[in-house]
Amino acid sequence: MEVYEKQGGNYNQPYRSEKKVAAGILAILLGGLAIHKFYLGYTKTGIIQLILSLVTCGTVGGLIGLIEGIIYLTKSDEEFDRTYVQNQKEWF
Repeated sequence: MEVYEKQGGNYNQPYRSEKKVAAGILAILLGGLAIHKFYLGYTKTGIIQLILSLVTCGTVGGLIGLIEGIIYLTKSDEEFDRTYVQNQKEWF
């Protein structure tokens, strides 16, 4: 079932988050560097994760990135957009 979003009163555009796949792949591959956080516009959270990564030699930051990447990619486009783009949920 394809969900349509309202854009200026027009329901003809398919609803999809343009950032979901890119953020998910960045989180899995470069999670320790918090690139996915900066990509989604979460600068403060990205800096926190980057410092956490540096302190733990990348272990904790990389694990957080892996988990978040999987979560991003398993959410529907609508749910990802609502949660991380519109509501700005910064962690998991």
